[in-house]
Amino acid sequence: MIEEVGWEHLVRLGGDLTFLSFRILDEKGRLHFMEIQLDKTYPKSPPSISADVPYNFDLQWSINSRLKDVVQQFQEHLEKLQEFWSTLDDIDKSLCVIDPKQPSRSISHRQINIGNDCFIMLCIDANNPRSLPECRFMGSGPFVGSLRKKWQRNSRKWTKDKPYLENLACLLETQLPRPTDVAKNDQQVECGICYAQCLPVDDELGAKSGSGTDYTCDNTTCSKAFHSVCLGDWLRSITTTRQSFNVLFGNCPYCSDPVAVKINNVKN
Repeated sequence: MIEEVGWEHLVRLGGDLTFLSFRILDEKGRLHFMEIQLDKTYPKSPPSISADVPYNFDLQWSINSRLKDVVQQFQEHLEKLQEFWSTLDDIDKSLCVIDPKQPSRSISHRQINIGNDCFIMLCIDANNPRSLPECRFMGSGPFVGSLRKKWQRNSRKWTKDKPYLENLACLLETQLPRPTDVAKNDQQVECGICYAQCLPVDDELGAKSGSGTDYTCDNTTCSKAFHSVCLGDWLRSITTTRQSFNVLFGNCPYCSDPVAVKINNVKN
């Protein structure tokens, strides 16, 4: 049954063969992981699905269904969420997002610093991401009160065919501050595994703490960037990965071309 999906997509297979994890690329090249737990009555009973998405899809299942049908339905679900993730990516790159610091693909809110010790919390509708978001204002004083009134007064001006950030500026009647290091961020690339530009500041990471991506796939048509820490952890989870001395040999999560990572530099 795994052959129908493709062994190259298999990330992990439980010892009792009831747990499987697959990697799936969507049309924008985003990497997703889907975990499948098979019931002891499988295939009479449908498998349980877990994935890093804002909401799960309703699995259509019959006794004649196979794993490839699950993967196909998951891929169709991913396509429905493309605009949602593109909207959040645009917000993350262009505004001063302070929470979540390393968002997963399942999180639909963003807390944004708008200056003067004031913040807004935007909640994006995964099914209708271009619609007017739910917005909460946090802070005190006349500044946040003024913005709240402008939002309420101008909410009807929100239009789905207008760029998201342009809509925000229109409703608030001001340009929201961009990240102070936006020029630096424009030159940095997010990791293809953790989706963050920089690793967290953590003593366990040693010299890698807070560092940016430091490994790029050699395939010029791919050129996906990674933190070597993340890529090393990814390779360790793949059953086909080989190790020679202090180097892990495996395949790129995106294009499947060969990759090699030194693991003596991953953690001190």
